[in-house]
Amino acid sequence: MSRKGPKNQVFENVSIIDIAEEGKGVGKADDFVLFVEKAIPGDVVDVMVYRAKKNFGEARIVDLKKASEHRVKPFCEHFGTCGGCKWQHMTYDAQLQFKQKSVSDALSRLAKIEVGDMLPIIASPADRYYRNKLEFTFSNKRWLYDGENREDETLNMNALGFHIPGRFDKILDVHHCYLQAEPSNDIRNKIDEFAKQNGYTYYDLRSHEGNLRNLIIRTSSTGELMVIVVFAYADEEAVNKLMNFVEAEFPEITSLLYILNEKKNDTIFDQDVVAWKGPEYIHEEMLGIQFRIGPKSFYQTNSIQALRLYEITRDFAGFKGDELVYDLYTGAGTIANFVAGNVKEVVGVEYVPSAIEDAKINSAINNITNTKFYAGDMKDVLSAEFVVEHGKPHVIITDPPRAGMHPDVVARLMEIEAEKIVYVSCNAATQARDLLVLKEKYDTVKIQPVDMFPHTQHVENVVLLKLRPLPASPKEKS
Repeated sequence: MSRKGPKNQVFENVSIIDIAEEGKGVGKADDFVLFVEKAIPGDVVDVMVYRAKKNFGEARIVDLKKASEHRVKPFCEHFGTCGGCKWQHMTYDAQLQFKQKSVSDALSRLAKIEVGDMLPIIASPADRYYRNKLEFTFSNKRWLYDGENREDETLNMNALGFHIPGRFDKILDVHHCYLQAEPSNDIRNKIDEFAKQNGYTYYDLRSHEGNLRNLIIRTSSTGELMVIVVFAYADEEAVNKLMNFVEAEFPEITSLLYILNEKKNDTIFDQDVVAWKGPEYIHEEMLGIQFRIGPKSFYQTNSIQALRLYEITRDFAGFKGDELVYDLYTGAGTIANFVAGNVKEVVGVEYVPSAIEDAKINSAINNITNTKFYAGDMKDVLSAEFVVEHGKPHVIITDPPRAGMHPDVVARLMEIEAEKIVYVSCNAATQARDLLVLKEKYDTVKIQPVDMFPHTQHVENVVLLKLRPLPASPKEKS
């Protein structure tokens, strides 16, 4: 085996023994840890280090000496260039195995929790075409494939697709994406073809020139379809021409919208939406409960697994019907409205005001009257006064972003001492960090991983915590 060295050092016959949090294979060369792109446990590889630190390096495979039994041929032509679906070269059974292990390792190592009774991960029924939302970017800086000469003046450099990892200004021109069902690919490809044929300018992410910026496609389990085209500036003729084309080509679109975004960033939450055809929303449905989804709404991107996730959350809570529930990081109130029929009252809190408005609408369209929603920074809203005003909850459901809960929020949960906490997380590491604090008063009763995102390293995890009874006083013991 080659000795350790700096960047560009080659290590031979490295055995891949694990998968890291970011999805890279883990190997060792003596005491030097290697995080290897596209490597799978069981592989034996020669690698070259492209980024080195004192005790570890990031590397790429230069020769696959022995293939893991888990290795399969990737199904997508864009694998390895596109930043998504990084695990599609691994069997789905193996993906589930390593996701289960990642949750187990995070909770046992970081939170010091016994995970022997952790429930088996719930697989996604579909491992392709499972997403209900995709966002594509128009760019005049197309990523060139091997063999393409950037000096060739006849090359069309416009692209409609996904960002290249680590290159914010380079876009992969996607031909077929396996994440979202048709007509998603057909819509994207035909809009791209029409725009190129009609001389539309694609956005330059550095100079901020060009008119076409983004394309967002949302589908739903109810069969409804939303398409949003984002332009960089108002060109009435260009807007009308493209929108007329989309409407005529795809009459099945339920909600056809466009946005004029003159800012230098792609966020649309502060932008006005223009309805070209149909309403500014589509609907999702779970067990008879409807959710109105607007262009800015948050909704779990795997609809089938979202239902399973919420069922687990409800079942872990074990509602009897008379509970007061706090739903923290409620988003558009999906969990709050989903469990409202099983409890006395749900109080939801969320940072984004527009999401809270969606939550209220979702209650109204389902005639749900036992929910209340509040917008604001969680650490500020969830105060002692808030609890006094609304009552001490029997159950707290918390579904924070990947960063987990703010330390002040965790401290408040320790003060509130709800009988149960159901903690839903998309990041087992930050969940474990929070559980390490909560374990001072709470026992971990159930752990259930759920695979929402096949062919990626991401995994959702639901944990049920129960408040530990106070030790009996000497008088009570006697």
